Parts: sequence; structure tokens; C-alpha cells
Amino acid sequence: TPSRPHLHARRPSPLLHLQKSHCSSRYTLLRKIMARALLPLVAAAACTQAFVSPETSRSAAAYDVRLNAVLEGREIEGALTPTNNFVLVKIAPIEDETEGGILLTGSAKIKKTEGTVISAGPGKTHQESGLLFPMPVESGDGVVYGKYDGTEVEYDGDKHTLIRDDDILVKFKGDKLTLDTADVISDNVLVKVDDDGEETASGLLIAASAKKGGKPSTGTVVKVGPGRMASNGEIMTVDIGVGDMVKYRDFAGNEVTIEGDEFSVVRMTDILAKF
Repeated sequence: TPSRPHLHARRPSPLLHLQKSHCSSRYTLLRKIMARALLPLVAAAACTQAFVSPETSRSAAAYDVRLNAVLEGREIEGALTPTNNFVLVKIAPIEDETEGGILLTGSAKIKKTEGTVISAGPGKTHQESGLLFPMPVESGDGVVYGKYDGTEVEYDGDKHTLIRDDDILVKFKGDKLTLDTADVISDNVLVKVDDDGEETASGLLIAASAKKGGKPSTGTVVKVGPGRMASNGEIMTVDIGVGDMVKYRDFAGNEVTIEGDEFSVVRMTDILAKF
């Protein structure tokens, strides 16, 4: 039988060995270049982390901590936030001295129904249409409210009250209530009370508040609210203008003293006639 040819092991080509060596060298060179490029960035990050100031650390930590408040001696998370049409008002300090400098003590001290709006709810929703009635005040506004309105609370060491937007008689901007800064909300009207009185046949002057009924119910309109919102969201304007003389229901108005003068806040529905 013919003999089988001898199989010799195939030797690698010198050219192929040269190509592999060349590729390996290029790969090693590329790794060195990338390492040199990244080294400054790694060092900068390490330095930044090592030398963060204590102030920066405290500031960053502050964002992770929710501020706490104290409500009637109890610590609560976050701030006290009114709902619906409620308004959180910081009550103005009690007056212990008259404008003439007379010191008042005990029950004689004047407790104000006045304060500064801290926060307000989103507003109330109309029962039928579902429209949201916007709030007439915002944080920082000054307000005057009824004597028996609101629920007092001790909040962050100061006396506050939660009132409805309908309880607000007058709102104002700035630190002091004046006739220029005063404004009324909704369909309310601010009336300068007519208290000129009457003269009897013998010449005796009788004040209007001393007459039968005991309370004046006429006066001059000095401020008019924007009007009440209807169920469709439209504002129903008030058919009364500044300067009009009006007659309103007895005991319908709420008294407000502005710069020493007596005014009355009257709802449009309580005004009987104008002249």
C-alpha cells in the first residue's frame, strides 16, 4: 500500500506575529493615554470631597430636615396650613395704653380683632357648579374681623386665630389701617356712619346712637367691594357707588374704627335704599 504523506505542524506566519505585536502595543499606548487624561478628574473629585466646608455640609443637611412648628404646646411636622376658605391670622398685640398715654390694666386692656394673614386656604367650592371661589386675601395682608369670629390657637408661641374669608370686614396693606389702605371684600360696603344727631324743640342735641333703636343705620359709602361670585364664576357687581348715601337694616352693620372715625361694614343684601 502506498505510504501516507507525513503531516508537518503549520508554523505561524512571521507577518501575523508582527501584526499581533503591533496591535498589542497600540492598545497599551491607548490605555496609558486614557489613564493620564482621567487622572486630573479623579484627583479633583477627591479633593472636592475632602475639603467640603462645615457650612456647606450644614446647608445641604438642612434640605433633608423638615421644619417643625409648635401648635398649642405640641410639636408638629411642617407648617399649619388652613383648608377650604379658612385664613390663619396672627393676632395683633393687646393695647395696654390709649392714644393719650393712659395705661390700661386688667380687663380694661383693648383686645384687637385685627391681625396679619400668615396663610390662606385654597378657597371654598361651590356646591352645585364645583367652581373654586378664590381667596380675597394673601399672606402679609392686614385684616379686621368680627369680635366673636374665629377660633384662637397658640401657634409658635404667639396667639393666632382661624377665621373664614366671610368673617373679614376690612383688609389693608402695610402696618397701619387707614382709610386710604382699607378695602372691603366680596359684596361688602364700607359706610361712614351718619351720627350727626337731632335737635329737640328745646335745643338739646340728641346723638343718633341715643335715639330709639340705639344704632345709626344711615351713612355715606366710602368703599365698595368687587362683588359676590355667582355659581358660573362671574362676579355680580354691586349697584352702589362711592359717595352714595344709604339706608341699611338696623343692627345689620359691623362697626370698624379707622383713624378715630366710626364706620360700618354692611352687606349689599342689607342695604334697603340709596339716596
